[in-house]
Amino acid sequence: MTRKILVTSALPYANGSIHLGHLVEYIQTDIWVRFQKMQPKEKVAECWYVCADDTHGTPIMLRAEKEGVSPEQLIDRVWHEHKRDFDGFHVGFDHYYSTNSPENREFASQIYLKLREAGLIERRSIEQFYDPDKAMFLPDRFIKGTCPKCGAKDQYGDSCEACGATYAPTDLIDPYSAVSGAKPVRKESEHYFFALGKCEAFLKEWTRSGTLQAEAANKMDEWFTAGLSDWDISRDAPYFGFEIPEAPGKYFYVWLDAPVGYMASFKKLCADKGIDFDAFWGKGSTSELYHFIGKDILYFHALFWPAMLAFSGHRTPTSVFAHGFLTVNGQKMSKSRGTFITAESYLKHLNPEWLRYYYAAKLSNTMEDIDLNLDDFSARVNSDLVGKFINIASRSAGFIAKRFGGKLGQVPAGQELLARMQQAAGGIAELYEAREYGRALREVMALADLANQYVDSNKPWEIAKQEGREAELHEVCTVALNAFRLLTLYLKPVLPKLAENVEAFLNIAPLVWTDAGHLLAGHAINEYQHLMTRIDPKQIEAMVEENKQTLAPTPEPHSQQRHAGHQQQVAKAEEAAAGWEPIIGIEDFGKIDLRIAKIVAASHVEGAEKLLKLTLDVGTATRTVFAGIKSAYKPEDLVGRLTVMVANLAPRKMKFGLSEGMVLAASDERGGPFLLSPDSGALPGMRVK
Repeated sequence: MTRKILVTSALPYANGSIHLGHLVEYIQTDIWVRFQKMQPKEKVAECWYVCADDTHGTPIMLRAEKEGVSPEQLIDRVWHEHKRDFDGFHVGFDHYYSTNSPENREFASQIYLKLREAGLIERRSIEQFYDPDKAMFLPDRFIKGTCPKCGAKDQYGDSCEACGATYAPTDLIDPYSAVSGAKPVRKESEHYFFALGKCEAFLKEWTRSGTLQAEAANKMDEWFTAGLSDWDISRDAPYFGFEIPEAPGKYFYVWLDAPVGYMASFKKLCADKGIDFDAFWGKGSTSELYHFIGKDILYFHALFWPAMLAFSGHRTPTSVFAHGFLTVNGQKMSKSRGTFITAESYLKHLNPEWLRYYYAAKLSNTMEDIDLNLDDFSARVNSDLVGKFINIASRSAGFIAKRFGGKLGQVPAGQELLARMQQAAGGIAELYEAREYGRALREVMALADLANQYVDSNKPWEIAKQEGREAELHEVCTVALNAFRLLTLYLKPVLPKLAENVEAFLNIAPLVWTDAGHLLAGHAINEYQHLMTRIDPKQIEAMVEENKQTLAPTPEPHSQQRHAGHQQQVAKAEEAAAGWEPIIGIEDFGKIDLRIAKIVAASHVEGAEKLLKLTLDVGTATRTVFAGIKSAYKPEDLVGRLTVMVANLAPRKMKFGLSEGMVLAASDERGGPFLLSPDSGALPGMRVK
């Protein structure tokens, strides 16, 4: 049966820039869509790719207020920034829209009213924190205070970054508003809830029907066992979003209208292109619908979203494909290390197709995280794309232009290399379809190795020096360029711009998958132009340096500034006489962020007499610290040990590298240094009080 396919990626929030972590998803999706669009029409009649900016919510409202613009002005500016970055990485949306659209308002309201008719919307009063200064209810992430579990200060209203505990905002100790710094008050408000628990039977069947990856379906079972909670879908004014029908002053929570944005974006495309919307979204539709998402939003896309669709009279997704997170050099992206890299910054320094290739080489159809190792990135791109792939054309094309008038010769019948490369088309296609890009590219590079072996063994540069071997030279170069064309075909979903340039060089129409079935013979090509350069390590260094941000002390929350006592600590003569350092005020001491850290790696520093290089786990990130403790400790004895570090010390550039903090140790004339260690039970990331 001829396939009709609609594909979406998760909607990026209009409150920040696109970064390399985001791009994993959009590149993964774009590769799959481009592969589908290369199929013959009798196999894939239509394949559409839509997305949009996610534009509603309190963060947007507050950021716009801070910048002195309207929310509409803010989201319009960010939309253009996002679209610029996606275009820069050749992400080929058929339509890129905004959730702040009339289509989205209409669909969100329709779905809500149908869910209400189905008895799935409930109303009840809840108690929330309210900011008396801003006259607004506070979302969980805009309430901060002391963790009720471990006592860590300045934690968010839903979870503690120090100990990982989750809790209700009302459980916080000494809460304050992250918006104004005021002490919030408890206030009741009527809210609207989607009764997700009533949909459990449907969801248990749907999540086990092949719509999810195995590990995602297993995660669903955990949530079913824990019990499905009703979902609060309303927010009180002031709020930037859509007002709920027949509920003045109540707005749809952003997570309700965000996935509806998939429908709205496609609806606008349908109006522009004359596409039948109901053929893709209507109940009983035989079209295919795929969502590519990050694993962190699986709950919304595998529970709330299919339930919303099913009980409002729409079709449900064919599949939801979840991917893992991105790490850089084995660690979370870090502004201090310069590895929290924006798409805009990357594009200033590096070719976007280098990253597309590297991500593809790492991606599979699982939810496993992938790592962008910058050294490996450079080595793999230079080896695979330049050393293996481009090398085939650069070593063959010149002879065709100079010796044969720019025209290919004939391909001998049964040519073994090309026959093998053509036969690989089906297997590579299956891997692309299954989102096994890493395996697909290994197959392609194995073919590139064979093509290079062919060129190396036949040595056209040697043949060209000998008289009477023109026909042989013509054949060898023709075979090599046909191999290059087949490799380009197989790489086209990953490297669309490079493929376009190759198509121009070879003087051929845009490659489609069935082109693997024939070869070029007696065909005129254009003069070869350089297609791709190698990565210069200095380009990566410049990009990383540009993205570094010095760690500055975290400013005290407004509430602490407001409510802190004004007493000053006065130095006493006897304390000075006893050898103490000058006394500092409690305000200065409060700026020091002391954290429990676990030493996960330790090593000697070449050329340093006193230093050891320590890698410290501080709960939410890792830090590199150079510590002058070599005289007292062997590196292997430190691994696994807990210590205390100054976490907000500005990084210091040393000739051995960047030191991102300081570990605490004691010493005097009697001995040392002795690392400070907490009692058993302490955990990495805990704040020392």
